[in-house]
Amino acid sequence: MGQYSIKELERLSGIKAHTIRIWEKRYNILDPSRTDTNIRSYSDEDLKKLLNLSLLYRHGDKISKLSKLSIEQLNERIQNLTEQIDDVESYLEQLTICMIEMDEAKFEKQLSRYILKFGFEKTVLDVVFPFLKRVGILWLSDNINPIQEHFISHLIRQKIIVAIDSLPMHKEKGTPKVMLFLPENELHEISLLFYHYLVRKMGLNTFYLGQHVPVRSLVEAASIYKPDYLISNFSYSPEYDRLNEYIDSLSTKFKNCHIYLTGYPIRVYEGEVPSNVHIFEDAEDLMHQFGKVMNAANS
Repeated sequence: MGQYSIKELERLSGIKAHTIRIWEKRYNILDPSRTDTNIRSYSDEDLKKLLNLSLLYRHGDKISKLSKLSIEQLNERIQNLTEQIDDVESYLEQLTICMIEMDEAKFEKQLSRYILKFGFEKTVLDVVFPFLKRVGILWLSDNINPIQEHFISHLIRQKIIVAIDSLPMHKEKGTPKVMLFLPENELHEISLLFYHYLVRKMGLNTFYLGQHVPVRSLVEAASIYKPDYLISNFSYSPEYDRLNEYIDSLSTKFKNCHIYLTGYPIRVYEGEVPSNVHIFEDAEDLMHQFGKVMNAANS
């Protein structure tokens, strides 16, 4: 069960801490417990209620009227509204509630509605990635447990894999080959899966190795597949003080490949980057750079 400070509620709901205090005092909308030093502490139920109130409030309801509704009445209003909403913040709030409640059917319904309306790529860029940042806030503040994080990651991973499988493979002779992998001890693959989707959709011949790939295994795979490009995403591995060694190793062992790397440690890396190593900021930057690759291949 999560325990949230008022500042954490502010970050997750978008409602200023000062406003939350006013709503508590004037309308009694939340009932926080208090520590021995009189600091407010909020529960999962408080967070879910505030997210729902925030959604209804942003869509024109007055807090004075909402405060008089029961939880059942609030849920009914939310159910009616979610059939009509299309703004990102509202989706993020509802997905957060789905994660806390571990409600797979509701999560699937919310995400599928956005995909049907705006397309898969826009959903991942505008909803899924911002939502995962929100999950990160909850994780760092110890307000979700590993089961909830794994639950939500598994559902998102499934969605992306289904989207990849719906795309045709491009095995025609002369099509640029891309091999995607995560370094040894790196397990966070949602971003890399999305990059796989993007480059396959652009018409490249792709080979996905996935998580936790030692360099020696990467070399063995490359000797068979013979890629033109490598793509990888670093979150926690390799450690920052080993980045220079790791990047140089990739550059040397794959000197005939163009290597595209991203992730926070890479983006803040200040060391020298070999000429065949390219750092990209995000999915949109990757699409831009590989757009040039495909233009050159087709010219």
